[in-house]
Amino acid sequence: MAEARTRLGEFDLIARYLRPLADDPAALNLTDDAAAFTPPPGADLVLTKDMVAAGVHFFADDPPASIARKALRVNLSDLAAKGADPVGYLLGLALPADWTEDWMASFASGLAEDQQAFGITLLGGDTVKAAGGLTLSITAIGAVPSGRMVRRAGARVGDAIVVSGTIGDAALGLRLRLGTIDGSAAGEGAEHLLDRYLHPRPRTALAAAVRHHASAALDVSDGLVGDLGHMLKASGVGARIEAARVPLSAPARALVAADTSALTSVLSGGDDYEILASIPSGTVAAYRAEAMAAGIDVTVIGEIVAGAGPATVIGADGAPIRLERASHDHF
Repeated sequence: MAEARTRLGEFDLIARYLRPLADDPAALNLTDDAAAFTPPPGADLVLTKDMVAAGVHFFADDPPASIARKALRVNLSDLAAKGADPVGYLLGLALPADWTEDWMASFASGLAEDQQAFGITLLGGDTVKAAGGLTLSITAIGAVPSGRMVRRAGARVGDAIVVSGTIGDAALGLRLRLGTIDGSAAGEGAEHLLDRYLHPRPRTALAAAVRHHASAALDVSDGLVGDLGHMLKASGVGARIEAARVPLSAPARALVAADTSALTSVLSGGDDYEILASIPSGTVAAYRAEAMAAGIDVTVIGEIVAGAGPATVIGADGAPIRLERASHDHF
């Protein structure tokens, strides 16, 4: 009979799978109770934290490397929308009782690949046993030139409302995964939608353009209309956007044409992790040029107007679209 494999303890787990990710001297090789990080000269630090939990933000049977990437990338998306470049992160990892070393090895490999891709390193964190399902908490640290962080507040009347990439892919991918929409119209493009839900694409390459040109910005995490509403409330202004101008991928466009409920998912579904920015009209061309140089498409979908309250969304028929809810709400 084969001998049963002994489960790694907490400190052995850290040494085997997490310490190799902490290659910055500030992490102190994960041998102390805290990191000792020195900000870049002339920079402000930008701090953000997002948690993800099994059954809420991802499926428990998703590939471990994909779970790791999603947990890190949603935080990198926040940094990009503030105009910040990523420099490090802290990881809180609550593992369920049935974790395995194979799972942990795949999880760590996902983090390692994204650290290389996005120029960020693990600085520290904590590991605990989860009372329920897997839960991850990441605190990401970015840097901006002093005084240059782009806030939600700051949008001005006359600014163009600009989004990066395409909107609605992840929300439609989740609906495909849940079986709440017929994906036949999307054809092979359904795989693209499923991947956009599983693997967010933080627009870190757009950070410099955001801080150069945006009056206000945030990432679209909970839903385009709802997140725009957060910007409007913070800035004390209103907005008018046109649904027909919201950029869609080919499979998303096919689903919207085939199912009227798909447009609601596009406008309010969330998980896009694109950057929504308020750009002065005179600098839209420069913003677009810098975005194109970074390999990212940006699209004007409306404008900031006087007033207050939620954005007015105009449909293809010229009439306002009324949504039951503007975005995802955890509670």
